[in-house]
Amino acid sequence: MRDVILQQYAVSLDGFSCADGSEFQRYVFGVDDPEVDEFFIETLSRAGTHIMGRATFLDMAHHWPSRSGPTADLMNSVPKVVFSHTLQHADWPESRIAGGDTGDEIAKLKEEPGGEIVAHGGFSFTQSLVKLGLVDELRLYFFPVALGQGISIFNTVDHLSEYEPTSIKQFPSGVVFQSLRSIRSDSTATRILQGESGQAEFLGQD
Repeated sequence: MRDVILQQYAVSLDGFSCADGSEFQRYVFGVDDPEVDEFFIETLSRAGTHIMGRATFLDMAHHWPSRSGPTADLMNSVPKVVFSHTLQHADWPESRIAGGDTGDEIAKLKEEPGGEIVAHGGFSFTQSLVKLGLVDELRLYFFPVALGQGISIFNTVDHLSEYEPTSIKQFPSGVVFQSLRSIRSDSTATRILQGESGQAEFLGQD
């Protein structure tokens, strides 16, 4: 069964995502780090399907077909699924529309053969994936800036959710990549909700 990977290329130190046209986006575009670029392309190459919401799909369908290079090649050649109840046509080659229940559509995609299912955006779509517990792994690229306010993929989360760090890598520019997997059972969060905690157990020892 394939994993759903939520990839956020630019996240601030205080956990906010990079919005189009923002000062943060201008900062990100100004970072010159070939090691980040190489690593990003390597991880993106594991994708067997790209998934995204309607607005992000329309933006990418306008941007990538006329571009060339490693990232463009991966975005144009790998199958794409756009989640939308209103979109009538998906004209970007290798694209199709998923118009049903998000959870059901994700379940069907996970059963298909191929590489990872990589989620790109937009904010409403990625927030819904997180809220519904449909993300197997987060891949976050943290940039060394604080914003103070903004949009987070966790804005719609209404309970304590625990993730297990699986990888971390620092780059010369100060960008830090971290991957984390969702913990769905036998977690500290679960034990806290059940009235238990590791700290309580530790403090209660003689």
